[in-house]
Amino acid sequence: MAKETQRKLLTIYEQLYAVLGPSHWWPGETPLEIMVGAILTQNTSWKNVEQALDRLKKEGVLSIPALDSAAEEQLAEWIRPAGYFRVKARRLKNFFRFLQERYAGRIETMADQDPDSVREGLLTVNGIGPETADSILLYGLGMPTFVVDAYTYRLFSRHALIPEEADYEALRAFFLESLPPEVSLYNEYHALIVRTGKRYCRNRNPRCGECPLGNLEL
Repeated sequence: MAKETQRKLLTIYEQLYAVLGPSHWWPGETPLEIMVGAILTQNTSWKNVEQALDRLKKEGVLSIPALDSAAEEQLAEWIRPAGYFRVKARRLKNFFRFLQERYAGRIETMADQDPDSVREGLLTVNGIGPETADSILLYGLGMPTFVVDAYTYRLFSRHALIPEEADYEALRAFFLESLPPEVSLYNEYHALIVRTGKRYCRNRNPRCGECPLGNLEL
């Protein structure tokens, strides 16, 4: 059963990759930029996040010392384009406090730790949920974890591979247990799921006839 599930998941991956091509995710020049982007992208579009990140770069403050020492009100103003800027400024400050207290403010030290330990710690930070934590781990630190989102639920429940009532942790475990533990695979697979969800597997008016998985036989 496990081998059959893996075969189906890899078949879906290969079909999506063949049609859509590589995704080049996550956009960001440094691990720090990726982590900040993962927090800012909550409840907003990536276009808005890019504007906020560009503002941080323009101000010359996209560094751990600068963001950690900035007043929360000033940080909120810098990230205003990302929406919910006061809430997100507080979340960023919480994250940097965590980074300082646990890893002496060094992402390199964080990256050397056990992934489960880092994830457990991230989930204690107010404002960082499972999806954001896994995005930080996978895209920012290159650690083997699978990011789950609404597109994942929708696509795989519609293909009857998961129960509709599956929660985040159950769905994440499903992928981790069914796929080879390869960071590059997890990275590209999640990106392809998001691209498919946005373009074809929509919540309303799905474009099943045009979807790369429309006629796929599993």
